Amino acid sequence: MYIEANEFYGFVKFFNDAGYYETQAHKRIYNDITAHIQSGGIYALTGSVGAGKTKLLNKIQSDLDSKKQIIVSRSLTTEKKSLTIKTLLVALFYDLLKGEKVIKIPSVSEKRERELIDLIKKHNKPVALLIDEAHDIHGLTLLGLKRLVETTASQGYRLSIIMAGHPKLGNALSTAAMEEIGARTKIFNIDDAIGDKEKYIIWLLKECLDPKKKYQEIISPEAIQKLASSLQTPLQIQHYLTQAIQSGHQLGEKIITPELIEQTLSFDLNSLEAQLARKGYQLKDTCEMLNATAKEVQDYLQGKSNSPRKNEFIQKLRSIGISI
Repeated sequence: MYIEANEFYGFVKFFNDAGYYETQAHKRIYNDITAHIQSGGIYALTGSVGAGKTKLLNKIQSDLDSKKQIIVSRSLTTEKKSLTIKTLLVALFYDLLKGEKVIKIPSVSEKRERELIDLIKKHNKPVALLIDEAHDIHGLTLLGLKRLVETTASQGYRLSIIMAGHPKLGNALSTAAMEEIGARTKIFNIDDAIGDKEKYIIWLLKECLDPKKKYQEIISPEAIQKLASSLQTPLQIQHYLTQAIQSGHQLGEKIITPELIEQTLSFDLNSLEAQLARKGYQLKDTCEMLNATAKEVQDYLQGKSNSPRKNEFIQKLRSIGISI
């Protein structure tokens, strides 16, 4: 069905196969992060679900790998909620020992850290550890990473930790309770880097359409404006534009209209729950952030609450970027 709809409108590839979209804001963030990596330290790249964090992280890794001036390590574990400093040290060992027939990682903590420093010394290059989906990393793991960076620096070498995660990560690092790590972490937010969303939509269409086809032939300017004004992230735009193409094909509509876009948009697109989820806050996280019970939070999110804490909830939600 997806292929048929694409052929109907003249698309030669799916939206998720489009190239890397880069604005001046993306370039500034990229240049800032890659420059800081030379000196070592802890960095956080934050952004809502679908804002483009992973794509930017992939570009950073690819470019650093190609220049060969910095050794890049990346944690590949999918168990982010149980991510420990031990697991991240294993990732560093694997990437620093790449090419070795046998990889032996000491099980004793002190010996493991000493051998890691020796490996960094052997390579005699700065090392960058990339961690995606880092918003669920435990505070103790962050503290361990801070100590690892400091220990490496004390031996005269440079280790950078680059974490990518939802805004929840940046919010947590900005609290007084996390000051020991947060004050040492430079945070870069990618949410507004997309800039003019109409330009992004036009770029996306041109990237994926048959070169002989003009995007004006399949979508009206008003429909593009509707998408741009209703949605926030590249992922949202790709998703709802795909849905509109599917619906348009089923209806035999040759031009995607704003009415068609409107029909595809979720009714709860900007609900409090949806906004919280995009920023990395599930129910448990929201309860912790509001210091409230699950029932209090659910009642409030569903508009059932007359709690005297309502104004307090509103203030806290607004402080993390939720529109109320």
